[in-house]
Amino acid sequence: MLELVGIVLFALLIGASIALHELGHLIPAKRFGVKVTEYMIGFGPTVWSKVKGETRYGLKAVPVGGYIRMIGMLAPSKGDPDGTARSMTTGRFAVMIDDARRASLEEIGPDDAARVFYRLPVRKRIVIMLGGPVMNLVLAFILFAIVLVGIGLPQPSLQVSAVVACTPSLAQPTGDPLPSGQCPTGTVASPAVASGLLAGDTIVALNGSPASQWDDVTAWIRSHPGATADLTIDREGALVPLPLVVAQVDRPIYDEAGKATGETVASGFIGIRPDVEYVPQPWSAVPAFMWDITVRSVEALITLPIRLYELVSETLIGGGERAVDGPVSVVGVSRLGGEIAAMDEPIVAKAATFLSLAASLNLFLFLFNLLPILPLDGGHVASALYEGARRSIAKVRRRPDPGPVDTARLLPVAYVVAGMLLLMGVIVIWADLVKPITLG
Repeated sequence: MLELVGIVLFALLIGASIALHELGHLIPAKRFGVKVTEYMIGFGPTVWSKVKGETRYGLKAVPVGGYIRMIGMLAPSKGDPDGTARSMTTGRFAVMIDDARRASLEEIGPDDAARVFYRLPVRKRIVIMLGGPVMNLVLAFILFAIVLVGIGLPQPSLQVSAVVACTPSLAQPTGDPLPSGQCPTGTVASPAVASGLLAGDTIVALNGSPASQWDDVTAWIRSHPGATADLTIDREGALVPLPLVVAQVDRPIYDEAGKATGETVASGFIGIRPDVEYVPQPWSAVPAFMWDITVRSVEALITLPIRLYELVSETLIGGGERAVDGPVSVVGVSRLGGEIAAMDEPIVAKAATFLSLAASLNLFLFLFNLLPILPLDGGHVASALYEGARRSIAKVRRRPDPGPVDTARLLPVAYVVAGMLLLMGVIVIWADLVKPITLG
């Protein structure tokens, strides 16, 4: 039941992100006088719609995106009067371009000549097209701020959450006892068990010095195998001294990729695991945290084609395990939202993980939409910047205004990109259904 609730909540969060993205386009478009005929969440058949003023607002059956329809997105070809479109070319792509331009111009009514998108100054067109991605960026900042400032980052506390029963070995690295309760051959009861440490105890001092951080305590223990540690713990309000001898265990050495090197190092061990507390961060931590996520998201974008190929060849065809850092669709992240809700964790931990996932998704959508290719927002921004540069150069060189960029000529590229995005979406959704990413 909790998993279903989590799926629904995350799906609603995704819907809200899409709605706000399109609102980021809608508000400046209307502010600048462009006629907007549609504001839709989703694609495919219309499920619900309502006309308010000159705009139809609605929901469509496939909630994987959205759009607003502005009149005059495609300018007339050079030499054609405003509001007209000639067809003097042959060939499949040429006919496609002329048909798209004609359909765009047919939306322009007799009184709409001054309200078309392509007539706007370059700066206003850029504001409109960046409005959607910026909304995702703002939403990501708000969600990350809630997590970092409102909830905090998880840090190990000095309170003991669990006591490990046995000293670990290379053959038994977890320190778990046998079903009989006895320690496996070659291991003994951990120093924590032998000294009487209990879950819920809080370490107050180590060797007479006040303990302030878990990392400081564990660093001393690991570097002093065989030494005597005099712990002072707080047990239900009473201070209890607990002397114990730090055990020596062999721990495997791992390389930078997290793989075992085959070598070991002697390390101190007493057998306790810390509880986790959430420590609120200052507001200044939000931009730095977002920058770190941004760098990793850009790396993910750069390697997206490779990750998609690996998903198909190694997972869907080869039957291998799904890479946890591979591409995931709205279906997959909604399912992860359900898993988060069903986790056996405190509500604060669930909320932090849930909101962090939603924030990371919005940050990725911001970056993805900035790619300078049509039909993405970044493609329209790139076209506007090119037009502005071309007009500025013409002005400096005292040449006639070259007019708006004929973006209709880029439609074949836009259709190819849209087809590739659709194919990618189908592949990733299928992978999320047959071999989903899990948190377990």
